[in-house]
Amino acid sequence: MQLADRIIVVGIAVAGLYGLVLLPLVPLLGSSHPALLELVRGSTASIINMGARASVGQTSFALAVLLGVPSVMMFDWLFWWAGRRWGDRVFIWLLGRDDEKAKRRLARMHWFERRFGPSAVVLAPVLPIPSALIYAAVGDGGMRLATFLVLDLTGTVLWTGLLATLGYQLGQSAVDVTDAIAHYSLWATLALVAAVITVQAVRARTPHHPAG
Repeated sequence: MQLADRIIVVGIAVAGLYGLVLLPLVPLLGSSHPALLELVRGSTASIINMGARASVGQTSFALAVLLGVPSVMMFDWLFWWAGRRWGDRVFIWLLGRDDEKAKRRLARMHWFERRFGPSAVVLAPVLPIPSALIYAAVGDGGMRLATFLVLDLTGTVLWTGLLATLGYQLGQSAVDVTDAIAHYSLWATLALVAAVITVQAVRARTPHHPAG
């Protein structure tokens, strides 16, 4: 496996783990540092949360739209590169199968890419097709990286703008929900820590009788 292939494989693996690894930050930062949370983990909830806080004057709407953009599109180029470098093989790898059903799906992806390629990249966040497949398809179809990045940026800003607008419309109610989640998650974490410490203390005080 060449270096480029290794970068793609490792990068896509990291992309899959990134959101899960940062999941504990949601209750920790959702209320106290919502802007930081959106910046490092541009999830749907974090963007809506920032939009809601913009509606009550805690931040600006522009920040709510823009802060999540880098993390939302952080790994998209990897899927484009995989399609460009591996061709049809990338779909077999991403779909995890190589049968007639996969081939039919691949044929539909090629038709979709030829007909709607640029538009599909812009609309990828809202289409009922995994975005990774769309990005790989346009890479396989020969779209240049610069063109892809411009289209991807456009679609990402439209997506974050839509979510921020939703949060803005929800307003204080969305802020209250986020604050409640942060509050109770903090207490749950403290309770878990206290339970672990108690168990360890009990075990340390329990006399150990030698065998025999």
